[in-house]
Amino acid sequence: MSDAPSPAGAFDSGPLLLGVRHHGPGSARAVRAALDAAAPAVVLIEGPPEADPLIPLAADPALRPPVALLAHAVDEPGRSAFWPLAEFSPEWVAIRWAVEQGVPARFIDLPATHTLAWEEDTGDPEEASEEEASEEEEVRHARVDPLAALAEAAGYDDPERWWEDAIEHRGPGLREPFAPFAALEDAMGALRERYGDGGRPRDLVREAYMRLQIRAARKEFGDEVAVVCGAWHVPALRAKATVTADRALLKGLPKLRTDLTWVPWTHRRLARSSGYGAGIDSPGWYAHLFGAPDRPVERWLTKVAGLLREEDRIVSSAHVIEAVRLADTLAVMRGRPLPGLTETTDAVRAVLCEGSDVPLSLVYDRLVVGDVLGEVPESAPAVPLQRDLAREQRRLRLKPEALERELELDLRGETDAARGRLLHRLRLLGVGWGEPARSRGSTGTFRETWRLRWEPELSVRIAEAGVWGTTVLGAATAKAEADAVAARALADVTALAERCLLAGLPDALPVVMRVLADRAALDADVSHLAQALPALVRSLRYGDVRGTDTGALADVAAALAERVFIGLPPACATLDTDAAQEMRGHVDAVHGAVGLLAETLTGHDGLRPRWRAVLRTLSQRDTVPGLLRGRAVRLLLDDGVLEAEEVARLMGLALSPGTPPGDAAAWVEGFVGGGGGGLLLVHDERLLALVDAWLTSVPADAFTDVLPLLRRTFSAYEPGVRRTLGELVRRGPGSGAGAGGHPATSPGFAPEADAGRADAVLPVLHLLLGLTPEQPRSMDDDLAGVGK
Repeated sequence: MSDAPSPAGAFDSGPLLLGVRHHGPGSARAVRAALDAAAPAVVLIEGPPEADPLIPLAADPALRPPVALLAHAVDEPGRSAFWPLAEFSPEWVAIRWAVEQGVPARFIDLPATHTLAWEEDTGDPEEASEEEASEEEEVRHARVDPLAALAEAAGYDDPERWWEDAIEHRGPGLREPFAPFAALEDAMGALRERYGDGGRPRDLVREAYMRLQIRAARKEFGDEVAVVCGAWHVPALRAKATVTADRALLKGLPKLRTDLTWVPWTHRRLARSSGYGAGIDSPGWYAHLFGAPDRPVERWLTKVAGLLREEDRIVSSAHVIEAVRLADTLAVMRGRPLPGLTETTDAVRAVLCEGSDVPLSLVYDRLVVGDVLGEVPESAPAVPLQRDLAREQRRLRLKPEALERELELDLRGETDAARGRLLHRLRLLGVGWGEPARSRGSTGTFRETWRLRWEPELSVRIAEAGVWGTTVLGAATAKAEADAVAARALADVTALAERCLLAGLPDALPVVMRVLADRAALDADVSHLAQALPALVRSLRYGDVRGTDTGALADVAAALAERVFIGLPPACATLDTDAAQEMRGHVDAVHGAVGLLAETLTGHDGLRPRWRAVLRTLSQRDTVPGLLRGRAVRLLLDDGVLEAEEVARLMGLALSPGTPPGDAAAWVEGFVGGGGGGLLLVHDERLLALVDAWLTSVPADAFTDVLPLLRRTFSAYEPGVRRTLGELVRRGPGSGAGAGGHPATSPGFAPEADAGRADAVLPVLHLLLGLTPEQPRSMDDDLAGVGK
């Protein structure tokens, strides 16, 4: 048995060690009861000691959990660690108790200056020897889950269920406040005797540091010292160890400079294993257990009913009553003292959700996990960039929220325009608070749609971005200039120019434009130029709606277009299949960009005719792949430059018997592939007849080669378009008579089926049915006979 304290003398056998489960509401209630009973002179808490100056902030009502202590390296902010705390975390309860009682509180875990440097000092695991890798693998598999081991010893197959029954379901009136800690200490002592460090060799170093801190506190405050730490560490802290031995374990630890602060956290992030290494599956459920004064099951099911009613589901009071009865019955049948999350979930599914898992998933997401986001006061330490962002968020009324939501912006309004600029600047800095989304309304350039969701990791991204400046505007400008100089591809620079316009960074544009002009002048690859042009043209349009001066950008765009016109025909010659597919995308993008450019710029009316001349050249050169020739014809047809008769002539040439089937199929893919190609064939039966005639003439040995191209082309059509084309092809070409009995000038399609072609299957039909026709009959006669 351990030397655990008794209620009468909490400190008779040394410091009061309160072993807990991180983020456990039962442990949190027990910690408060034990502290009230013991009234220690100082409270020591597992956590980084550099955060001691942050403890008094817990007295500020603006610090609302869930929150986390964030530690990051000063010279490398991306190297960071979190210590999350929820309202039901025992560590938070201990901090609040100490602040309320005016008792000193200190963190005693290994300093973050060693923890972060230790992570860096491990090196690249790929460079470790095979022997070291094998040892690490053995250690990983040897790690012990204390809760799982205790649950198994108690006959439970689920550690969470055992914890609920043993700790969470204890009655609120505790006659013996130290009893649960004594029991846990005994249990953990047995586990430590059997498993040693449990596969966690670093714990030995952490525990050595904690013992040194406990000794220092006892020397300063006497024996009335309370320690709140993970239950796993209690036997090691109770063990006798010399100061020399503990200091020897700490000798030579790596160090680096660190900063710490409070940052908001979320229940959803608590559901992941991080920080204290105690991720929990149901933080919303635990918060409810901690906050409910009585009747937790009834109160929980009432919350569930309220959520489902908000989603327009019919849930009555009778449903709640029956769900409570079912949860109680399930707990009795399963031998549990009270219904747990498993029983309440089963009751919700059966009664409130009527057996459906669809509304149950909503309950799990909104209530069992939850989207609660903590708050941090302005007085908390923060990098200047974080403070500027907070000011902008208040000014623009953009409150960070853990729940994902869509934000529609009308850029013609100053507030919405400023919101859009802020979100674009943050994205440029790598702070992905918002992601652009497709608008469900207008698609004009004066509207933007964003999908917003605040994640705790964004605090780290902001700290990293702080190296670029002290304000969001200044940091985004410096980052854009640096990215422009470091960009390798021309398309990267044009995309950056577009982002600068979206983010409203006029001071960065001159640098970006200078780099863009230099790269465009030196880049002779037409595909690079064609890839860069669309982004420049979009930037011009964005500049118009935002009132930005884009004169320099317009000159570069026009010069870039001219270079594309000159270099595209030679670049399209003798391309292989993959290169032709890639070039087709560039041709489509340039076609759209030229149209926008001609509309946007004044004094550049000749751009569109010159581009059409380039397309004519592509459509007529035999050295250009069929895919690109067909695409050029289609674009000219869409622009109204080619008449239907000319298109039919070009298609007839491309699909003539002398053209290899593969080239002809590529021409068809280029012409009728993409948006609107199917409708083109539906409404122009001459073109469909040409495709149909060519397809039926493809030799059998070549058909399997062209089939993938055709399948890729026609499978992209809408189902209705494919069905209409099938009906037209099923009817087949007409007899040549046009409207009014006049001969048709070109093959079309008859309104009814061709009986002559249908009768060609009669011999096979007679053979299948075992009939011997005495005289020539039509298919209609045979089908009529079959029907009889």
